[in-house]
Amino acid sequence: MWLGIDTGGTFTDFVLFDGRALRVHKVLSTPHAPEEAILQGVAELGIGLDGLQVVHGSTVATNAALERKGVRTAYITNRGLGDVLTIGRQARRELYNLQPEPVPPPVPRELCLEVGARMAADGSRVSALGGADREALLAQLAELRPEAVAINLLFSFLDDEDERTIASWLPDAVFVSRSSEVLPEYKEYERGIATWLNAWIGPLVDGYLRRLGEGLQPASVTVMQSSGGTVSADQAGRRAVRLLLSGPAGGLMGARFIGLQAGDSRLLTFDMGGTSTDVALVDGDIQLTSEGHIGPWPVAVPMVDMHTIGAGGGSIAYIDAGGLLQVGPESAGAAPGPACYGKGGTRPAVTDANLVLGRLQPDAFLGGAMTLDAGAARQAVATLAAPLGLTIEAAAQGIVDIANEHMAQALRVISVQRGIDPRDHVLVSFGGAGGLHVCALAEALVMRRALVPVHAGVLSALGMLAAPRARQLSCTLTGLLQDFTGEDLEQALQALADSGISAMREEGIPAADLDTLYSLDLRYQGQSYTLNLPWQGLAETGEAFHLLHNRRYGHRLATPVELVNIRCNLRGRPPQICLPAIEIDATDRAPPRVVPLVGCPEPVPVWPRQQLTAGQVFAGPALVTETVATTWLPGGWECRVDPVGNLQLTREMSRLDGGHPA
Repeated sequence: MWLGIDTGGTFTDFVLFDGRALRVHKVLSTPHAPEEAILQGVAELGIGLDGLQVVHGSTVATNAALERKGVRTAYITNRGLGDVLTIGRQARRELYNLQPEPVPPPVPRELCLEVGARMAADGSRVSALGGADREALLAQLAELRPEAVAINLLFSFLDDEDERTIASWLPDAVFVSRSSEVLPEYKEYERGIATWLNAWIGPLVDGYLRRLGEGLQPASVTVMQSSGGTVSADQAGRRAVRLLLSGPAGGLMGARFIGLQAGDSRLLTFDMGGTSTDVALVDGDIQLTSEGHIGPWPVAVPMVDMHTIGAGGGSIAYIDAGGLLQVGPESAGAAPGPACYGKGGTRPAVTDANLVLGRLQPDAFLGGAMTLDAGAARQAVATLAAPLGLTIEAAAQGIVDIANEHMAQALRVISVQRGIDPRDHVLVSFGGAGGLHVCALAEALVMRRALVPVHAGVLSALGMLAAPRARQLSCTLTGLLQDFTGEDLEQALQALADSGISAMREEGIPAADLDTLYSLDLRYQGQSYTLNLPWQGLAETGEAFHLLHNRRYGHRLATPVELVNIRCNLRGRPPQICLPAIEIDATDRAPPRVVPLVGCPEPVPVWPRQQLTAGQVFAGPALVTETVATTWLPGGWECRVDPVGNLQLTREMSRLDGGHPA
């Protein structure tokens, strides 16, 4: 049996696959000790641990980084470079503020230690480590007593001997991260931040995974990485920086799995929660980036390419100094929450606006477990309607329209701005608030099709089960592409793959079960940023770079192409899970109740999702309610329930669409 577990801030989600069917379960999370909720859920599911395969998405690394609760960490680098992490790229958060508030450095000055060893850019030795370095370093560490140490020396990606030597000097009780192991790429600042993050949160992640593994013995435990592949819990603790987007990566893998099951491989995903919205692109596979961020810090290890904005169901609407209606990014959160929650909130939020418009039904929220206060929602929206000279309903519609535009712009960032036509994709919605806005967003991007997945409320946990064992490996290898031969690059890529194959063999995955995907980071000579291209031969990859650069930026150059990094993606075989078919017989189907909605001349039907049957088709306007979400189907849209229960939404084409097929 396979068990996917996603630990969230409020709930911990479980999806169990026994080889034939799926079981879904939720328990309240225990943030102080996340493993407690997991053990509780496993007990409530009543499953044995012997032979169980657990795949887990953890927020421990993310929360520790965002809440700045890492351990006391020393940073070791070359003499004269102790301030690199503090200086960073000298980027200012407020460009025109000449007296910005001081920002605490990642590593306090007293914890930045320096050694005399030095490597040149060509890999030659400038100066060597000596006995004096060792004595001085150990004396400083004995006084500082850090729990973790990050080692980041110049050009360690060319020769890691000095980093290995320093690591050998350190006590076994200290958690050690080497930049040559964490991120063997150029750019000492980004490499240093990744190495420091790995050391700073590593002991917390390692300790948590050890406790979880002991609690789940003899089950096998693997962990979702930010890149969408899994790694054994035994190895994940040493790779904490690669777990920062563990949960969101599970959601994307779940969306990809649902899309492939429905016959769609090109997706725009849209995950709308209470505080924020995450959007991403799936084009056959999830897209990765090495330019991600966590809080204020760059994270150059591969992670899912996701764009996040502060727009969610709890986003607060207000009138700005110029008298214009605005929405977000401030959120009402869970306490007091939107006014309609009845917990003391008085400022109008997007959820209040949807309730005023009738798209949220007061008695259908959380399956009826929580009744929404429609009067409080109207009163909150009225505080904006009067100054704007609008009716309460018009103000509510304005709030929803502005929130939709924020989210549509986020979708344009990861599609149109990258030369990708969203009309060739399907918009996949999940998250508690996504279904209320999915059709409006599809219309804003002139998309014809959308999909609301079955089990959307536990999609990240489902995605854990659909994820393969994987490794993302990289190494800097610089030079003009024309100066390399195909054989040179094939050998370098194979050497990179061999190191990953060895690590995965330790997890019991034979090389014969691995798929190997190679890629190169390329740029025009003189540029600072790269584009990643699949390796397809020397000439073919070079030409593909010109084409991609032209599509992304609107031009190509006659300048020579430069190689910067080589990459290897190793993937095992994911579990062969399948979604069970839902009921087809509709002979006993009860007619839906109807309710009045703002803007609809006739009452609209409200369909409980659990009562929908395979093949059922109905047209908008309509509402589909379920325990954790509501889907709003406007007029001009049609919903078809597919064999496993996904809602396949299709919009009628209009002359304004230009007849472009989706």
